[in-house]
Amino acid sequence: MAAARKPGRPSLIQVAELSGVSVKTASRALSGEPRVAEVTRSRVRSVADQLGYRPNGVARELRRGAATSTLVGLLIGDLANPFYARLAGGLERELRSHGLQLVIASTDEDPRRERRLADVLLERRVRALVIASTAAEHAHFADEQRHGIPFVFVDRPAVNLAADSVLFDNRDGARQVGRHLVGLGHRRIGVVGDLSRLSTHRDRVTGFARAMREAGRPDWAEYLIENAHDVPAAERVIRDLLRRVPAPTALFTMNNLITHGALRALRGHPAPPALVGFDDIDLGEVLGISVVTHDPVDMGRRAAELLLGRLDGEAGPPRRVVLPTRLLPRGSGERPPGRADAR
Repeated sequence: MAAARKPGRPSLIQVAELSGVSVKTASRALSGEPRVAEVTRSRVRSVADQLGYRPNGVARELRRGAATSTLVGLLIGDLANPFYARLAGGLERELRSHGLQLVIASTDEDPRRERRLADVLLERRVRALVIASTAAEHAHFADEQRHGIPFVFVDRPAVNLAADSVLFDNRDGARQVGRHLVGLGHRRIGVVGDLSRLSTHRDRVTGFARAMREAGRPDWAEYLIENAHDVPAAERVIRDLLRRVPAPTALFTMNNLITHGALRALRGHPAPPALVGFDDIDLGEVLGISVVTHDPVDMGRRAAELLLGRLDGEAGPPRRVVLPTRLLPRGSGERPPGRADAR
């Protein structure tokens, strides 16, 4: 007994055979070309509907001589992170209004996976790539640039590649946090950051360090913890920080996931330290969580503007857009240290 064939996507050849026409005629009927009799067009479309056939849009454009499709690729670190969801929303709305569709893939902050996914999208002839990169360098994209593929880097800039970027002012945002907490009298501030290789983390550490130097606090790094990449890791290291003697009287959590970990670690704490997070979080206003806020939707929109400009033929050196950040006090970051701790 012959093995059963696995079901596959219906082909144009099958549509043509069942319609009793040539493949070329079936293609013309489905693409709306005028040189097809209406009765033939109706029959071909009816068969296509019955089979569930969908035209290959990329192949069609390639046959017409187009080098690319109407797709734009977006590589992000984590599909579940609300930050990336908002960024993608701003990007997608702007692209949609110009007849482009967004395809999103998650790298899980893995540089090798990022490279593989980028190659896959480029093989699919995307018009452009927008990347929130986790890789250490990007020189391998230079050949694609020379073939006319625009790249826009968001949140983290390109390294060894002349590409447009849209970034937040991470250093200034972190510096605001440092000055704010020192101004309230905090001397021991637990600083919990993301992967140490990420430029966003390094910039935030740099900004906070500047505030500490300005305040004459050279020993601040004793309470710095890095590589707390997800919520469970952040919860674990913050619990460890709070067990230190003396414990920190304030926490600066350097992204939204770390802030979530901190809230878990502080649940039920009799005298919680002050808490300021970088990035807003869901229900942050309701819970009274002080944060450094910014606009991921605007980041996506600005990235789309840069990309569309390049697709329209704009030349010139790479453009770097830096969006502002600001400290938003809501209560958690305004808790003063105890009297003994303030001395």
